[in-house]
Amino acid sequence: MASLDQKSPNVLLQSLCCKITGKSEADVAHQFQYAVRVIGSNYAPTIERDEFLVSEKIKKELLKQRREGDAALFSELHRKLQTQGVLKHRWSILYLLLSLCEDPKKPSSRVPVCSYGSLFAQALPRDVHSTPFYYARPQSLPLSYPERSAAAHNSSMATSGISSMGVFSINGPGPTPPSLLTGPGPQAVGESMRGSRLAWTVPVSGSPSGAAAAPRPPSGPSASPATKAPNRPRRDGDGSAEIGEAALVRDLLYVFQGIDGKFIKMSSPENSYKIDPKVPLCKSLRDTSSRLAELGWLHNKIRKYTDSHSLDRAFGLVGQSFCAALHQELKEYYRLLSVLHAQIQVEDDHGVNDSMDSSLTLRRLLVWTYDPKVRLKTLAALVDYCQGRKGGELATAVHAYGKTGDPHMRALIQHILSLVSHPILNFLYRWIYDGELEDTYHEFFVASDPTVKTDRLWHDKYSLRKSMMPSFITMDQARKVLLIGKSINFLHQVCHDRTPPGKIMPSSKSSDSPKDATELFTDLEGAFQSKIDDAYFETSKYLLDVLNKNYQLLEHLQAMRRYLLLGQGDFIRHLMDLLKPELVRAATTLYQHNLTGILETAVRATNAQFDSPEILKRLDVRLLEVSPGDTGWDVFSLDYHVDGPIATVFTRECMSHNLRVFNFLWRAKRMEYILTDIWKGQMCNAKLLKSMPELSGVLHQCHVLASEMVHFIHQMQYYITFEVLECSWDELWNKVQQARDLDHIIAAHEVFLDTIISRCLLDVNNRSLLNQLRAVFDQIIEFQSAQDTLYRSALEELQLRVQYEDKKRQRVAMGEWGVTAEQEAAENKRVQEYKDTIPKMCSQLRLLTHFYQGIVQEFLRLLMTSSDESLQFLSFRLDFNEHYKTRDPSLRPSLGATRGRRSSNI
Repeated sequence: MASLDQKSPNVLLQSLCCKITGKSEADVAHQFQYAVRVIGSNYAPTIERDEFLVSEKIKKELLKQRREGDAALFSELHRKLQTQGVLKHRWSILYLLLSLCEDPKKPSSRVPVCSYGSLFAQALPRDVHSTPFYYARPQSLPLSYPERSAAAHNSSMATSGISSMGVFSINGPGPTPPSLLTGPGPQAVGESMRGSRLAWTVPVSGSPSGAAAAPRPPSGPSASPATKAPNRPRRDGDGSAEIGEAALVRDLLYVFQGIDGKFIKMSSPENSYKIDPKVPLCKSLRDTSSRLAELGWLHNKIRKYTDSHSLDRAFGLVGQSFCAALHQELKEYYRLLSVLHAQIQVEDDHGVNDSMDSSLTLRRLLVWTYDPKVRLKTLAALVDYCQGRKGGELATAVHAYGKTGDPHMRALIQHILSLVSHPILNFLYRWIYDGELEDTYHEFFVASDPTVKTDRLWHDKYSLRKSMMPSFITMDQARKVLLIGKSINFLHQVCHDRTPPGKIMPSSKSSDSPKDATELFTDLEGAFQSKIDDAYFETSKYLLDVLNKNYQLLEHLQAMRRYLLLGQGDFIRHLMDLLKPELVRAATTLYQHNLTGILETAVRATNAQFDSPEILKRLDVRLLEVSPGDTGWDVFSLDYHVDGPIATVFTRECMSHNLRVFNFLWRAKRMEYILTDIWKGQMCNAKLLKSMPELSGVLHQCHVLASEMVHFIHQMQYYITFEVLECSWDELWNKVQQARDLDHIIAAHEVFLDTIISRCLLDVNNRSLLNQLRAVFDQIIEFQSAQDTLYRSALEELQLRVQYEDKKRQRVAMGEWGVTAEQEAAENKRVQEYKDTIPKMCSQLRLLTHFYQGIVQEFLRLLMTSSDESLQFLSFRLDFNEHYKTRDPSLRPSLGATRGRRSSNI
């Protein structure tokens, strides 16, 4: 020791031990070892670390002693001490001063209060919150069991965080009132409390063993389980001493805290506490001790879970709340152990033996630990079920355990659920009232993707994380919660609306207490549903008002109906008339700026000019990708530019669908336009070609084929315009007028486009029908070309004949022969050559008619086999007089087949 530094902590500590006990260094070895272990431990204090509270207690103590001047001086010194950083642990110093100023001979006057369930009539004082093992317990004890047994022999009291309690006892198996306390007077109690502060007691006489009492370490929850037995041990048949019940009770108090006792230790292979088989013990005590030891196993299971997750930040706020709830239950459990330990100390100090009624026996311990054991079993099962879960999934697991018929267990689970669901409630309030999502550990059932850009905020940025959705929240409620926060963020980030959320809807308090969380979540159909509905209706209504008033959402929707879906008839007709000279050219020779100028001319010349400038500036021309042989009709398309908030409704996919529908409608409208030109040509040329009777047959064929095509196109246009577009638009408009949120409008618009695409034969299922319809369109274009060729050649022949007759009349008027024989022969030859081309034209028209009717018949056959009733009715209108059925027997389905199709549709 001489070689060590005299200021070394070890040297100073050993000197302090020698000074207090008055013994030499060799005689204080056990006390020194225990002091080193206590100083090096991380025991938590048994009172609250409140510096202000301790200082106020000191001042009150000074005032009680009528030392007002000292109280004022202490207050001033404490204030100066707070302004300086000399001491880091001012609370510890003040608490030491407060402890030193207490009179050890004065008994405690604090009134015990029941702390664990309804089992106890007397319990801990108000400043005692837990045992030293609540925050951390020692992993190992330096002293072995023999050393601790020798050091603890004849000990009478210990420091354990219960040293400031009033002295009380447990009488019988049930709760006992404070009046049943037994023992020596206040003097003896004061001596005992003084011993607890010094960490050992003064020697006492009257030990049952008759040996001299030696200084000993404390026998509290952190002390050795080896203590003296107040009764004389019995001996079994082979002469070995049987362990007394009091020793087992002391051993079990350590087992309850997860610490191996002297006789009961944890068996790793069996994962349970076992009594050493070599220990002489009767079967009844062994069985009872094994039943009680289960409490320690349950404690270890719960404590292992909390220790492994309490410092894990990735476990999240919900998980930490769950650990806090488990800590609260363990805290109450430790209070029970403190009461039981204090009872043993009272028995030791008062010399109570096993035969007295006030002694703590294994049977009484069974009664006292029955309810805690049931609670710990529930908690242990809950811990097992919650392994690997976090966030809302953890709340779901806790909620599932609350479905029990035991009211006490249901109350326990309800209390834990209130703490676990409190962070979820905070998440929910921040989301629905402020639009903020602070979910660092992905615990909330609303997920956010920060990589999504603003234009896709509504569709892709926020979504439901179904794995984290608590079971006590329905899917409809979760969808509304998602929409509320999404609407607030959409207003701020996309609509650039700076209205505070508090003005959009009446805000609720942002953070309710756990009790409020419990009441709210237990009334899902009442208060909780009301809060969600109020926030949902107010936010959605405000968002729709902003979109309709500031961004003219409904006006843009109507504009797309008029221009992209050809609802503005006068504009479309005039645009076709203006575009015809340009679109008949090759697609590679078109220029977009020329077409844009024609579009503006058509707008100014029709009722479209009265539309809003905001709408007209978005209308534009678009040229599709050019393929070899395409004309302007094949690549021309109208376009409607969307941006900002309205682009959320009219997404790229929706505009792509609109473009497909426009191209189909534009092509069908072109067929109508072509047939109109064909009819006009026939009407205009009918009188002119009367002088050519040889053309009557071929012209009749043209008229018949044109009539068939006109009937087909008119029926298709009626079907597309009225049965598809108008009916679908009426449904869309009604849904939009009744929509309660933006999602309803988006969904209604998507259904509208899907319906149009399906009924216009643009989907995958109707591809064969669309191919046949396009073939019909191609035949119409080919027929136009054939008729134009026929009329062009006929008119040329008619002009030549008229010129021949004019020359003939002129010659006769001049007194000459009208024609010579050579001229007449040449004319007759030419006329005959023309007449020889007529059969070729007739055969060409017959072939065209045959192909057209074959395509129409196949189209009708596909319509009749379609599952869509509207398409089946279309086939009846196209062949209303059964013209095609007479030509094709396959178009005459049997009665049974017709009934079969109808029943399948039903």
